[in-house]
Amino acid sequence: MEGAEVFKVSFTFLNKDKYEGECTKTPEGKLQRNGHGVHTSANGMTYIGTWKNDKVNGIGRLEHPSGAVYEGEFKDNMFHGAGTYTFPSGAKYIGPFNENKMEGEGDFIDENGVVWTGTFSGSAAVGLKQKLRM
Repeated sequence: MEGAEVFKVSFTFLNKDKYEGECTKTPEGKLQRNGHGVHTSANGMTYIGTWKNDKVNGIGRLEHPSGAVYEGEFKDNMFHGAGTYTFPSGAKYIGPFNENKMEGEGDFIDENGVVWTGTFSGSAAVGLKQKLRM
């Protein structure tokens, strides 16, 4: 999309989702979300961040009506790369994601503020150890 003209749009989809932000036109003349934008779904989910080829790509923040929040890297509408996921309870996971799954060396901060560290694989974290504060 190098050199493509960027349009600022405010658009409401048939399902009542809303998008405000940057778009470019495909060679066929169709508008596609590219650049920075805010997408609000009808159910109250909000994404603020970057888009590429009409998908969430790059750095952004996704807020869910439950109170869950993900901030970090996205690839093709998935949590992918470094990120922080805050659960509705206030607990947090800080570390790498691979296609929406926690994967790799990360930290988990429980509801009481206790930090646990270890290797995560999806929702499992074998050998999780409490991180000592010095």
